[in-house]
Amino acid sequence: MIADLAAALRDEARRANERRTLVLTGELAACYSGTREALDGAGIERSATTLVAGEDGERLDCERIAPKRADGLLGRTRTAVVLDCHDECRPNAIGRTVGAVDGGGLLIVLAPPLDSWPDHRDEFDATLAVPPHDVASVAGNFRRRLVDTLRAHRGIAVVNVDSPTVECNGLTDPPPREQQTAPAVPSEHEFPRAAYETCVTHDQTTAVHAFESLRESGTALVVEADRGRGKSSAAGLAAGALAAEGKNVLVTAPAYRSAAPVFERARELLDGLDALADTDRDEQPRRLDSVGDGRICFMEPAAAVERAPTADVVIVDEAAALPVGRLSEFLDAPAVAFVTTVHGYEGAGRGFSVRFRDHLADSDFTVAEQRLDDPIRYAAGDPIEVWVFRALLLDARPPIAPLVGDAMPESVTYRRFDAAELLADEHRLREAFGLLVAAHYRTEPNDLARLLDAPNVSVHALLHEGHVVSVALLAREGNLSEDLRRKVYEGSRIKGNLLPDVLTSQLRDEDAGVSTGQRVLRIATHPAARSRGLGSRLLDEIRANATVDWLGVGYGATPELVRFWDRNGFSTVYLATTRNERSGEHSALMLAPLSPAGEALHDRHARRFVDRTGATLSDSLANLAPDVVRAALAATDAIPEIDFTDHEWRVAASAAHGPGLAEIHPHVFRALALRHLTDSASSGLSAREERLLVMVVSQARPTEAVADALDYVSTGACMRALGDAYKPLVERYGDRAAREERARYVDDGE
Repeated sequence: MIADLAAALRDEARRANERRTLVLTGELAACYSGTREALDGAGIERSATTLVAGEDGERLDCERIAPKRADGLLGRTRTAVVLDCHDECRPNAIGRTVGAVDGGGLLIVLAPPLDSWPDHRDEFDATLAVPPHDVASVAGNFRRRLVDTLRAHRGIAVVNVDSPTVECNGLTDPPPREQQTAPAVPSEHEFPRAAYETCVTHDQTTAVHAFESLRESGTALVVEADRGRGKSSAAGLAAGALAAEGKNVLVTAPAYRSAAPVFERARELLDGLDALADTDRDEQPRRLDSVGDGRICFMEPAAAVERAPTADVVIVDEAAALPVGRLSEFLDAPAVAFVTTVHGYEGAGRGFSVRFRDHLADSDFTVAEQRLDDPIRYAAGDPIEVWVFRALLLDARPPIAPLVGDAMPESVTYRRFDAAELLADEHRLREAFGLLVAAHYRTEPNDLARLLDAPNVSVHALLHEGHVVSVALLAREGNLSEDLRRKVYEGSRIKGNLLPDVLTSQLRDEDAGVSTGQRVLRIATHPAARSRGLGSRLLDEIRANATVDWLGVGYGATPELVRFWDRNGFSTVYLATTRNERSGEHSALMLAPLSPAGEALHDRHARRFVDRTGATLSDSLANLAPDVVRAALAATDAIPEIDFTDHEWRVAASAAHGPGLAEIHPHVFRALALRHLTDSASSGLSAREERLLVMVVSQARPTEAVADALDYVSTGACMRALGDAYKPLVERYGDRAAREERARYVDDGE
């Protein structure tokens, strides 16, 4: 029975150049027995098959990958992929698995009986059960929705192997496909003809042709496509052609595996052109050299930013998986391409399209855009692609702009949604999740399960005429047992409790997990209604309805974000001393206390933050952007006291108004700078003067470098400006000794 059904599904898939799915449900051993029958019946060799399964799964004599390592399938194609969901149903793994199945191939899903599967708890559920919750608290809504989509979509067969019975045969009887004509080589082209002759679709040919613009400096190209459209291959052909003519091409991506197809196609082209220098053909290259002076090399984003200005062309693959701040740094390259997945399996936030496009439009580049719509590995309209897009909400979008374009804080209503409501309202779920995808650079399928199932996560929204215009995800943290707090203090990590974890393990506060809080995981407002105070209105509603001790947030610090959270009552308590590898920014933690217990937690950590920042700014934070320093310190509620001796006040006043030298007593001037930067009531200094305080005094950067960065005509002018900046500080904070010292150099009648 199973063999015949698999053969029919495979035959139909090959005739239509589509994929088909076979779901085998029931006892584990019977599912694996059925899988062997299906593979044999469909005539699929084990060498063309990959099993995605946990350690407890059975063997199929084929390649095996753990679900959490399913990203190893990205960029690869397999005739069949078997996804064993008995031990772990991981949403990211579902997307990556589907993406690896080639046209004419089969996806075989092994699962417990579908009716009871939503109540089954597995290893992925355990990742959602953050302390103090246990796995029994996880809801199972994601799998309930997944089962509904499996039963509802075309091209998916469902077999109960315990009965055995065929619930649905999945056959669609598709019409014959028209033979596609080979894409033509452009009549006028600069790249070698071979670069176009290997293109599979007209879209891919057009994309490669668009890359020719990067032969000239001052040009930028944006290439967007859904997965499986050949965009990375197009980038690889272009990189190979550019290297063949002597260009230095720098390729970057969130991880090398994302860019591997670029190097594969580039090497094939260079080899075919007899332009490939000696390379170890048994290894995946991170650098390819042409027989001339050209080369293609891969670097991680953080390192690539430093090298970008010296390359001829930079290609940023999977650009949507990088934050806007990091992408903007690549605008220092002579020519740059941003190649990205529109709907991705590993995080495809639309921050790229929504926000980064503004940075690109404001740059000096001549910008071209190209989109690839035609699938390469399977036919358009493939039913399995349609299913996975719906099941994982890969195509979720916020409401169209006209529906929310006139939303204002006074026109919206606040709602807190429980997961059951969202599960029952597909339209509302798609709007809310679509907003999160639109706003954040890394929203992934696992986040959908977290939203629907995690016992500590809540969904809050503002509605305008019934449509979601602003949304926030919050995670409940804290309320940890004494034993767990002790273990974290002594070196253990605790999942899902970011603020208590950092405050306990790194900042050595064993009581940080006693109180209960809610951390803002994500907050997003519709692009058509931004900058109107809707995000602040949502936070006000959350605060008013909260029953916890504190609200908190953790994020990659930029001046704009710090100021947003500061305006909404959050205070800086932590600034990481190292950059986040992915975002390229220093993470900040902020707290907004709501109860006496929250006040106590906030007050001691705000005070400790200010105390240690005075030292770290000249050490581990010496290269932190001065505007981030200014914003982070201004956003703390702790203001340090100045406890100078009379002599120290005279030193400060003489350097500001007379012949004194600040470098003789640096601690005095650092203390004054810190007081000013944390005292939100202070005024009188310009942003440029505050940057000067941060860079010269707090961070101890070389005067020459600061003068150049802040556009002073000389180091002397820079130091005179520093003295002028200290005058209002001495006058504001100084005591009798400071006033007496000042009077020696300043006429009272002045």
